[in-house]
Amino acid sequence: MTQVPTPEERFAAQREARWRVGSACASARRRKLRALMGALLARLPEARAALAADFRKCPEEVDLTEIYPVLSEIRTALRHLGSWMRPRRVRTPLAFLGSAASVRAEPKGVVLIISPWNYPLFLTLGPLVSAIAAGNCCIVKPSEFSPHATAFLRSLLEGLFAPEEVAVVEGAAPEARALLDLPFDHVFFTGSPAVGKRVMAAAARRLGSLTLELGGKSPVLVDAGADLEEAAGRIVWGKFINAGQTCVAPDYVLVAEGAHDRLLEALVRAVKRHYGETPEARRASPDLARVINAAHLARLTGLLAVSGGRVVLGGEADTTENYLAPTLLADVPPHSALMQEEIFGPILPVLKVASMDEAVAFVNARPTPLALYVFAERARAERILARTASGGACIGDTVLHFAHPHLPAGGTGASGFGRAHGHHGFLAFSNERAVLRQRTRFSPARLMHPPYTRFVRKLVALTLRYL
Repeated sequence: MTQVPTPEERFAAQREARWRVGSACASARRRKLRALMGALLARLPEARAALAADFRKCPEEVDLTEIYPVLSEIRTALRHLGSWMRPRRVRTPLAFLGSAASVRAEPKGVVLIISPWNYPLFLTLGPLVSAIAAGNCCIVKPSEFSPHATAFLRSLLEGLFAPEEVAVVEGAAPEARALLDLPFDHVFFTGSPAVGKRVMAAAARRLGSLTLELGGKSPVLVDAGADLEEAAGRIVWGKFINAGQTCVAPDYVLVAEGAHDRLLEALVRAVKRHYGETPEARRASPDLARVINAAHLARLTGLLAVSGGRVVLGGEADTTENYLAPTLLADVPPHSALMQEEIFGPILPVLKVASMDEAVAFVNARPTPLALYVFAERARAERILARTASGGACIGDTVLHFAHPHLPAGGTGASGFGRAHGHHGFLAFSNERAVLRQRTRFSPARLMHPPYTRFVRKLVALTLRYL
């Protein structure tokens, strides 16, 4: 029986291979990315089956939310990798006459990707595309909570890459802790703020760099002048896709008082239009994913039981299949437990505010969210963005910004730091190395070497004044 290498052995093998892998040209890196894209497309039925087994997720949702974003990342990297890798010349000030300066994007070395269970393919393979494009060796630690997706990822990646280039380590918290004790050159973590703090503490011990993609309560602000029917459809789609288990899902809605009742009615119509007119139809809908496991379902139903709000629609649960109906709540007290932590499930509280000023104050009194959504006319929406902070934002829609390959994805403050996707992801896994080359025997700086004579002091004064 073949003995499985330990994480330490995998790390040592990648550390030895890092310079060979990192020196690969753009063509070699493109070949790896094309191989990944080809294998993912060839094994699409397996990917769909794995996510159906973990979430009862429909094929269309798998394609849109898991496969398309990965393919988009690969295509973007294939198209732009040459320019990303090319040293970037920077201007030379007069004080540096005779020199040339550039910035080189070099691989960080051996990196670790710890991915979550909610979008196990996209949130594993997306960062991996960036890591490969940047020339790194990589160890991937998928979540134990989505076992079928993790098994698919292991089979996919082990069939494509040598273990000294890309390796998969399975397991739970002990395996993750063991990996975090190793001196990785970069760790890319996607998950909860609570676990993110432990990842950051481990990085502090070894002084390693980090990207933390966390979460938070992403609000939706709906002004009275918004198109409420259109807003409702886009809020419902962004909220209930993947059964609300999305880090950038709308977590709660703040709606202007004059539009509150009309928005609730529009949200009810949108839920019924998307998932079925009756509770029975919604439960039977093939387009509604399930909660990942019994523990998460118990947490959600517990929050619902003490929400203090009024159930407008939904609330039905079935523990035999981890089902929780799309649920709309009104009159939820701001101090409710439901409003203190990220919901991460198919429950949407709708809160009434007197004005958008009150909504802005409500958002700013809480930890900075990963995403913020605004439905208002353009000038009012811009004023709201100018007075709030979030990792990302959409005006007139929800969630879509996260999958855009040319927009940076990431949080700020409590929702994380660092950026992913496209060129931003490439840079996350790169060291931007500053290189200055002195091209001539003469350098103005040489005139200002010690001893600091009267002449040198005059040159220093001139430099301060004019250069």
